[in-house]
Amino acid sequence: MRILVIGGGAREHALCRSFSLDPDVTALHCAPGNAGTAEIATSHAVDALDGAAVAGLAQEVAADLVVVGPEAPLVAGVADAVRARGIPVFGPSAEAAQLEGSKAFAKDVMAAAGVPTARSYVCTEPAQIDEALDAFGPPYVVKDDGLAAGKGVVVTPDVEEARAHALACERVVIEEFLDGPEVSLFAVTDGETVVPLQPAQDFKRAYDGDEGPNTGGMGAYSPLPWADPKLVDEIEQTVLQPTVDELRRRGTPFSGLLYAGLAITSRGVRVIEFNARFGDPETQAVLARLKTPLAGLLHAAATGQLAEFPPLRWSDGAAVTVVVAAHGYPAAPRTGDPIEGLAEVAEQDAPKAYVLHAGTKLDERERVVSAGGRVLSVTATGSDLGKARERAYAAVGRVRLDGSHHRTDIARKAAEDAGDAGDAAGDH
Repeated sequence: MRILVIGGGAREHALCRSFSLDPDVTALHCAPGNAGTAEIATSHAVDALDGAAVAGLAQEVAADLVVVGPEAPLVAGVADAVRARGIPVFGPSAEAAQLEGSKAFAKDVMAAAGVPTARSYVCTEPAQIDEALDAFGPPYVVKDDGLAAGKGVVVTPDVEEARAHALACERVVIEEFLDGPEVSLFAVTDGETVVPLQPAQDFKRAYDGDEGPNTGGMGAYSPLPWADPKLVDEIEQTVLQPTVDELRRRGTPFSGLLYAGLAITSRGVRVIEFNARFGDPETQAVLARLKTPLAGLLHAAATGQLAEFPPLRWSDGAAVTVVVAAHGYPAAPRTGDPIEGLAEVAEQDAPKAYVLHAGTKLDERERVVSAGGRVLSVTATGSDLGKARERAYAAVGRVRLDGSHHRTDIARKAAEDAGDAGDAAGDH
């Protein structure tokens, strides 16, 4: 199978890594990719938002499957352009991708499907904003209706901060705060059949102890030892399948990766948000545990054959991902700094721990340098969360990037509560 992956973040590196280990994958391409994907896939310069250009590239490399990684190309209709050329593509249509592209659209779908979520108001005027903030009270949850690269949500006890964020958005969704731990659950779907993956938990705040501003995600782990064993089945029956069925009923079937961000509240499971693609950094941890070859699974979804696909196989252990961010992230990340220690991780930690590139590139001297806010992530596996944490932080300790920062508490509480805290070397 010849595969073309669209995107250039850690999520796409994780996908490419999984594909590169699959004997059924005979050729692997990534556009535009990054310094990490370039080591295992042929890189191509392409505008990921240009559907015609992506479809043309897919034909040029004779792709048997195109995987569209980021949300912006999906909302822009890139998957539609590829499908129009008769090439199987993993990723929803532009219409179905509005499930992530518009919070208001997602709320409408959930209401029609009977999917449990937070009560909310959609606001376009200052008076509506004030009314909604007053109705819910603190802590305030304010979401930009459109795409915001993971940074469009403000959760704050400060009404002025909440109001300022709302006023900066053209259209905004203000909703009740949901208590309880959060869970990320991915599901592969062909528009009818839904195949859930294993749940993960990510860490959105920039600093230890969930302090600091929201980010695109500073780390994740899987599985969740504290979760009810029946949780995935419950989410499939009450959230994922009803949503897929409702979109098909509307004539806009969702084929691709449906990502549910959930809160396990005192009143039960509630949807925080939907995404229309693999999430970063959860993808890194989840795919590290998937034993079923990924290419066949995604191709089955792209060709409407998921109902015949065999049950997924998973490793018994755990995986932990730690994100290394650039100096100044998330407010004003600095780029162009050399990254050292990558070879040491490859020599001393692989295959149990490895680096996945995100905001990286090769400079004119062929050095790997930072090119974004979240520069890279280290993913490690182990027999339990404690061992996975120990390996992840040992590998993080070998990476040298001037001014960088990372959280030292990824999966710590879950590991301690499960009694497998281990010795998380590298915590500092």
